[in-house]
Amino acid sequence: MTDEMVSMFFAGTAGAGKSTLVGSFQRWMDENGYHVVTVNLDPGAEVLAYDADVDVREWVVLGQIMEEFNLGPNGAQVVAADMMALQSQDIATAVGEMEADYVLFDVPGQLELFAFRSSSKRIMENLGGRMPLLAYLIDPLLVATPNGYVTSMLLGATVKFRFEVPMLYLLSKADLMEEQVRANVMAWNEDVWRLESDLWEGEVTAASTFSTDLLGGMSDFGASSHLIPVSSASGEGLEDLYSMVQMVYAGGDDLEKR
Repeated sequence: MTDEMVSMFFAGTAGAGKSTLVGSFQRWMDENGYHVVTVNLDPGAEVLAYDADVDVREWVVLGQIMEEFNLGPNGAQVVAADMMALQSQDIATAVGEMEADYVLFDVPGQLELFAFRSSSKRIMENLGGRMPLLAYLIDPLLVATPNGYVTSMLLGATVKFRFEVPMLYLLSKADLMEEQVRANVMAWNEDVWRLESDLWEGEVTAASTFSTDLLGGMSDFGASSHLIPVSSASGEGLEDLYSMVQMVYAGGDDLEKR
């Protein structure tokens, strides 16, 4: 990897739309004149929404691991994560040779494999370069209620603290959300008091009490963050995503194109 590359790791729960967003953002950046490289880090991926410039399946193949070690898909993913860490320097070399402005990493769909195994920190260190960034996708189906919103943001905060790199929160598939649900989610993101009030609306439950306690802890540790609605289908939010990357690493000015 070179110091000039911005390395964006697209992470999130299974089904959040990571691969599709990587493909859409790649096309948007290509159209705007940026040299972007896409990297598939999911050895179990069968279909990608983009043409990967670098593909981990050249080094680690899930089917071969299942056969060699007599494992099911989940066990093979665990072994694959450790094998990727061992191969991460070779992957970094392949990416670095392309001399891109931006590198978009599509991480495995199983968030726990990426976020909570020690091998993932090694992967991030070897592939992240000088300017790593996490783009964390939040599934709109999981944040439709106040309790769901709090737990989803907490999971994102856990990922952020795990890697200790800049992170952007993306509300994925925003175009598919009902208007009122989307308005509620954005209001909760902007106004913690509105969120707390909605948590206590109606019958008081153990879940609402627990979510309120979580919310207080997240606020104390600065875990909350601005939420960017994005859509792979309509292109909504892609320019906002790009602008936020510039805010992180260039103070709002465009990083120099190659």
